[in-house]
Amino acid sequence: MINWKEEYRIGIKLIDEQHKKLFELANKAFDLLKDDFYIDKYDDIIMILKELKNYAIYHFKSEEDYMESIKYRKILSHKVEHDDFIQKIEEVDIDKIDENQDKYILDLLEFIVNWIDKHILGTDKLITADL
Repeated sequence: MINWKEEYRIGIKLIDEQHKKLFELANKAFDLLKDDFYIDKYDDIIMILKELKNYAIYHFKSEEDYMESIKYRKILSHKVEHDDFIQKIEEVDIDKIDENQDKYILDLLEFIVNWIDKHILGTDKLITADL
């Protein structure tokens, strides 16, 4: 289980709520991994990937709009991180997922959790540091 902690709060209500949704998506993957009664998880993995990509695009647009509204100086480098996240999801070789579904879910979880830690605790916290 991947839990939201107060340290992830950046102080912008809309963005904090959207970040919580990213945790929910990570937990969907975690729950799928732990479900030993589910033999073929391929379709669910694909669904989680699509949902993650679509939600990330929505969230990143909201975050970037906010940064533009406050004339945030580091918006371009921030946007590069967002674009890299989407690109990573788009580059997934869906044919290889079926080879070892649980390992793929573990890799996906590691990617999401590491990204959340690095991006929210590092890059996103800087948005409010100048306010």
